[in-house]
Amino acid sequence: MRAAVLYDVDDVRIEERPVPAPADGELLVRTKACGICSGDVMGWYICRKAPLVLGHEPAGVVAEVRGEAGFSPGDRVFVHHHAPCFACAACARGEYVQCPTWRATTIDPGGIAEYFRVARANLRDTLVLPAHVGFPDASLVEPLACVVKSLRRSGLQAGERLYVIGLGVMGQLHVLAARELGAEVFASDFLATRRAVAQRNGASAFAPEQTARVLGAGADVVICGPGSPAAMQAAVEAAAPAGRIVMFTPFAPETPVSIDSQRLYFGDLRVIASYSCGPDDTRAALDLIARGVVGAEKVGAELVSLDDVPRAYRALATLRIIKPIVTFA
Repeated sequence: MRAAVLYDVDDVRIEERPVPAPADGELLVRTKACGICSGDVMGWYICRKAPLVLGHEPAGVVAEVRGEAGFSPGDRVFVHHHAPCFACAACARGEYVQCPTWRATTIDPGGIAEYFRVARANLRDTLVLPAHVGFPDASLVEPLACVVKSLRRSGLQAGERLYVIGLGVMGQLHVLAARELGAEVFASDFLATRRAVAQRNGASAFAPEQTARVLGAGADVVICGPGSPAAMQAAVEAAAPAGRIVMFTPFAPETPVSIDSQRLYFGDLRVIASYSCGPDDTRAALDLIARGVVGAEKVGAELVSLDDVPRAYRALATLRIIKPIVTFA
């Protein structure tokens, strides 16, 4: 089979790999669509994993079942690359991403390959897709689930003001999900093309330098999309008194981050980290997609072929594309 293999941020190759063989209780899935994650273009983050087969947002069709796995050949599925044990202390608290099993699980060899193997543990977060949900839309389940968790941790309520900093795909997904919750959504990005997509989806979108004028007293919840000190500083400045700031993307190791302690303390602000997602979030995300709230077209995704992955990867890294989704015949 063919797969997209990353050796470095400027070295992505399409290579032949053996089709993985499922063991008892496992699945082999034929990939139909898989997104390229914006996290995969963060050099400091992805290069420590290289070389690797890209892709952790796959949707496809079950090609083979070994033993009793609870699925059948022909099932259309979304597969999460991590799944928890549901038995440890972290799982009992609903903190699935802190579960040792969640952190140890993966799909073999990755989602941007013609086939991938689903281990028994990963079946705990493998979902059968409704018949009307297309594979490109289904490939958004994992990134949308991260957004579902982000908004849940923020405590966003209907009628509150949400401000999204950065309108890559994760920012666009925040706009759509927050609108569905009944929030008043504001969003900023330096690129007019991205602001236009958010505007179509119901956000009041503007250039970052207009933030103070547009938001006035601030936002109840601020999503800090970019993993940079400047973005975090902007998020703190944009928060209303008693507001909540979500750190949605990590900073590079040893990156110094300065926060106005006076504003943080006397403004009663809360800074909340939100890392990845769990099974409750993937199910909520699939529901949003099935109801048509979120879809590939709405976020400005571009469908690309496997052969086009190196170009699409570079385009994502240089902000020339919002979301590449790799589709397979």
